[in-house]
Amino acid sequence: MLKEAVKKKLHEGTVIPAHPLALTEDRQLDEAGQRALTRYYIDAGVGGIAVGVHTTQFEIRDPEFNLYERVLTIAIEETKRANVPDDFIKVAGICGPTEQALKEAAFSKEVGYDLGLLSMGGLNHLSEDELIERAEKVAGVIPVFGFYLQPAVGGRIFSYEFWERFASIPNVYAIKIAPFDRYCSIDVVRAVCHSPRNEEIALYTGNDDNIINDLLTAFDFTIGDKKVEKRIVGGLLGHWSVWTKTVVDTFEEIKVVRAQKSVPNGLLTLGQQITDANAAIFDSRNSFKGSIAGINEILARQGLLQGNWCLVDREVLSPGQAEELDRIYTSYPHLNDDEFVKANLSKWLSK
Repeated sequence: MLKEAVKKKLHEGTVIPAHPLALTEDRQLDEAGQRALTRYYIDAGVGGIAVGVHTTQFEIRDPEFNLYERVLTIAIEETKRANVPDDFIKVAGICGPTEQALKEAAFSKEVGYDLGLLSMGGLNHLSEDELIERAEKVAGVIPVFGFYLQPAVGGRIFSYEFWERFASIPNVYAIKIAPFDRYCSIDVVRAVCHSPRNEEIALYTGNDDNIINDLLTAFDFTIGDKKVEKRIVGGLLGHWSVWTKTVVDTFEEIKVVRAQKSVPNGLLTLGQQITDANAAIFDSRNSFKGSIAGINEILARQGLLQGNWCLVDREVLSPGQAEELDRIYTSYPHLNDDEFVKANLSKWLSK
């Protein structure tokens, strides 16, 4: 079962950055940098962190690196050191075939994670029935945060019926919607609304190309003889792993606007600017090949990482991506949190 304080925060909606991986130039874990990142997110005011997810690099599980358990443990140690509140949401990435997923779920729960973000990437050989069975087994170990991953980075398209069945699994408490597709995103919201567990499930955006609109939209469906409204209450995003203090401030503004039920044009314009920035960071023009390197590059420019290195050689900035990052820094200086990082960096990097 999910702790009541965490469940309440999850449904209120909050900022959950997808935690990157700090490496040295020879691609070894930079433990000081890894701890600094967690400290940065906590001090920025996030409501949780997600570790061992795509942004952390799936390769941490490879025997060659064997970093999964160490990286997840470091983040837990830092949350304890910071004495985060009881409702701070700790999400562990879980992926792979059922046996692997169950092992990761058991470890994550043991060390203190509240939910497992269950990826279905890399499992295209499994049917929807088999993936539902896998999800049910994982949900028997740890509360589940579902994940609709976009096909461009290893996900696949699922049927509406799949999400209706997924939402009906006991111990599923949230779904991250990240297909980067309006039709697919609406499928998930509608499926959850039709599920008898609708009120038990919080929806989070992972659509880095549509963050502000996702958070401002009230979805409305007719079910039987009544209208059912559902909102995407928060975000679990790789994009939110950079410029996070500004992200938190913007999210607080969005919560105020949602309560007023009147959206200022300036907020919609900000959404367009954030999407443009994301295109550079996530390398959309090159099918997202430089997405993780792009995140790391921003953090390296701020001094939080030693460089933009990834575990595998192929994960690098694409040609022209660095120049695109220069462009968004110049075009949208109000999006970065460089001054906040500069003021706190030495503290975060201390032992």
